[in-house]
Amino acid sequence: MQGIKKLLTREKLIYFLLLNFGLAVLAAGVHFFKAPNNFAFGGTSGISILISSLTPFNVGTAMLLINAVLVVIGLVFLGPKRMGVTIYSSMALSVFVDLFERIWPMSAPFTDDKFLELCYAVILPAVGSAIVFNIGASSGGTDIVAMILSDKTSIEIGKALLLSDFLIALAAGGLYGVRTGMYCVLGLLAKAFVVDGVIENINIRKKITIVSQHPDEILEFIINDLKRGATVYTAHGAFSGRDEEVITTVLGRRQAVLLRNYIRRVDPASFITIVNSSETIGKGFRSI
Repeated sequence: MQGIKKLLTREKLIYFLLLNFGLAVLAAGVHFFKAPNNFAFGGTSGISILISSLTPFNVGTAMLLINAVLVVIGLVFLGPKRMGVTIYSSMALSVFVDLFERIWPMSAPFTDDKFLELCYAVILPAVGSAIVFNIGASSGGTDIVAMILSDKTSIEIGKALLLSDFLIALAAGGLYGVRTGMYCVLGLLAKAFVVDGVIENINIRKKITIVSQHPDEILEFIINDLKRGATVYTAHGAFSGRDEEVITTVLGRRQAVLLRNYIRRVDPASFITIVNSSETIGKGFRSI
């Protein structure tokens, strides 16, 4: 019983739920928008869309087969310890796609607007991937190939994967027509920017620097009401010619608004600067 409690910690439960939520969102993008429009821009989902057009396999089954082969190859070259949660992610993503296909079959796209469909085909998988990457996991698939190449060769992984994704997009153009191929290339380029943007927004924090005549009251509010820490140091004001106490703290968006409103009430003459921090590592934030 004690061993089960150790395994089922709050952190691990949140990790598991976020992992599956991210994979489900990614799978929804593949099933509802990528597959019906033949948007094969990279990864195992792109290869599976091509295979589903040439064989009796549906996209979910094709992904399951491809990912199963990649997992076996990964286990041979990297071992179970290195593969870790990637094994689960690879298979779970395929199962989610297959599940969506059974629950809500898509015989045609939702709309006739190809560009609108492309936007959702980029955004949903990008958001899903960002959630998965942000918790330190992987969606599997071609990531396994990247891990093997990284270990066994001196090939630049980013360029190799981009080239393979580009070739898949070109294959889609050859199979479904130039228009679809051009959309695939556009989707491939957009995906990289959207994933980075989503990850940055998930992690964004506010670094706040305060110069005030009432530092004790502000510190008390930060520590007792916001449950956050702060750094206090003395600085010399060039304009005032006085030594001032400067408070620096890092907060979430909502906490930053609460602090700003509080300072307005207790010391309207205070000087505040607020800047975005895309990565904050330490106690109370992300671990290393």
